[in-house]
Amino acid sequence: MSDESVDARIERLVAEEQELRDSEQEDGLNEERLERDRQRLEALEIELDRCWDLLRQRRALRDAGGNPDDAHVRDANTVERYLQ
Repeated sequence: MSDESVDARIERLVAEEQELRDSEQEDGLNEERLERDRQRLEALEIELDRCWDLLRQRRALRDAGGNPDDAHVRDANTVERYLQ
């Protein structure tokens, strides 16, 4: 996966996240839809973290003279346990 494809994936996820956040006000009257939106937002945030992690790995490998294609997508548990 190239940097450009990771960037494109991030852009799509951010756009979907924004749409869900915008629709939260409308969905606030429907508890079932609101919960579904919240679950999707949580999944989006995790996927975004994984994409950013992959992009950082690729850049670090490149900067260190390595092959960015050696980077791999880490599982959600690993990425979500990083300290901020």
